[in-house]
Amino acid sequence: MSETETPVAVEGPRRCGLVAIVGAPNAGKSTLVNALTGTKVTIVSPKPQTTRFRIRAVVMQGLAQIVLVDTPGIFAPRRRLDRAMVAAAWGGAQDADLAVLIVDARAGLTDAVREIAEKLKHSKRPTMLLLNKADLVEAPRLLPLAQALNEIVDFQETFMVSALKGRGLDRVLEVLARNLPEGPWLFPEDDLSDLPQRMLAAEIVREQVLRQTHEEVPHHATVETESWAERKDGSARIDVTIYVTRSTQKAILIGDGGAKIKSIGQSARRELEALLERRIHLFVNVKERAGWDEERGRIRALGLEDQG
Repeated sequence: MSETETPVAVEGPRRCGLVAIVGAPNAGKSTLVNALTGTKVTIVSPKPQTTRFRIRAVVMQGLAQIVLVDTPGIFAPRRRLDRAMVAAAWGGAQDADLAVLIVDARAGLTDAVREIAEKLKHSKRPTMLLLNKADLVEAPRLLPLAQALNEIVDFQETFMVSALKGRGLDRVLEVLARNLPEGPWLFPEDDLSDLPQRMLAAEIVREQVLRQTHEEVPHHATVETESWAERKDGSARIDVTIYVTRSTQKAILIGDGGAKIKSIGQSARRELEALLERRIHLFVNVKERAGWDEERGRIRALGLEDQG
């Protein structure tokens, strides 16, 4: 560019809209949202039902603001908590301008995926299909899967991507941005998520519970931030409590000589410091509270609506 030339400004209308990411548990919804956002806004673990409530992540694509709604995996609910999670997922799909059904390409067209697709076909919202983990499946298997799903739902677009490796995501963003309605942005340009910091701290601790414990513990635990105190040196003290339903779960979380809870706390603190770019003093406590997953107050504290 010569000295007399000036940069060409990007012109056109602003676009903004909600894009709900829906699917069965463990399809890779949170991994996809983090990959599209370019940073971590929602927790990820190899265990199903990791996300418990709707999290909105903001992605800028030219003059379009894409608000991704990471929803809980849709499954057959048993507990009051389960019913609230599934309701949050379907609520996210109904409230959005677009819906994206994400399917684990390795698992294929399972009964759970078929049931979700059957419900989506009655939606008045434009819907797109995203086959995730496509790099792990041979092409001859991908095409019949995409065709079978498109026979259930009239998808506007079909994507084949690897959210974990970031493959095929540029096209996803381009298509989503192009299909959003014209309108003002909902969030400041530099916002990444609407998740409050207190809830972020609790979620990061819960992620470590999911990653470092097994058997019955992960999905019978909830985490709440009890206090957040700013310090004069710019650091923050955060006190969180992990609630479990039985004493055996509490013992597993604490570990021999407190080793497990120490490991959970250290890993969560490092994660929080990286995300918040500041020093964090994290204190983690474990309490037994039988039936917390049936308590209306606890469910509302998670940002969910009680379904009774």
